[in-house]
Amino acid sequence: MSDKEVKVNINKDLDSSEIDQSAEGKAMEADSAKEDAEMAKLASDLEQLRQSMLRSQADFANYRKRIEKERLEDSKRATARVIEGLIPVIDGFEHALAAHREAEYENYRKGFELIYKQLLDNITRLGVERIDPVGKPFDPHLHQAMDRTETTEHKDGTILQVFQPGYVFHGRVLRPAMVRVAVHPNPASKEAVN
Repeated sequence: MSDKEVKVNINKDLDSSEIDQSAEGKAMEADSAKEDAEMAKLASDLEQLRQSMLRSQADFANYRKRIEKERLEDSKRATARVIEGLIPVIDGFEHALAAHREAEYENYRKGFELIYKQLLDNITRLGVERIDPVGKPFDPHLHQAMDRTETTEHKDGTILQVFQPGYVFHGRVLRPAMVRVAVHPNPASKEAVN
């Protein structure tokens, strides 16, 4: 073999090994790019799952809070219905205690007073407030005017007498107080009457 032939054979060997290495490198780069793309897709999927999980947790926390609030409101409504049913019983006790002041009823009266006090204490512990507004200004949200008295001795709109006390439960009026209200005489109304 001549030098020329050896050089050509060496060049052929080099070219074919370079080609093999180049093809191998390209294949590795292609595999690496595929792996990078798969890795990016998996990272994206993982982030989507993480976000979905966080939204689900937040939704569940909101659901739990809403259910707890609804449960509390349902409990208040049920308690309010029971108390509304007890208000006439309280009125009956008040009428019975006011009617029998004779000495022969003293023992019964003491028993009624104890039961009445227990009943009032229990509904007060539940959150009921009694509306007894004598001397306070009239509020149509809390009071129902049953009568009015023309007078200048009291400020206009002052409650003079309570016919029936009212009751409020957690800001909700169960029964408005039935009251007599002071009004200043109007000179125009007297002229209309005469």
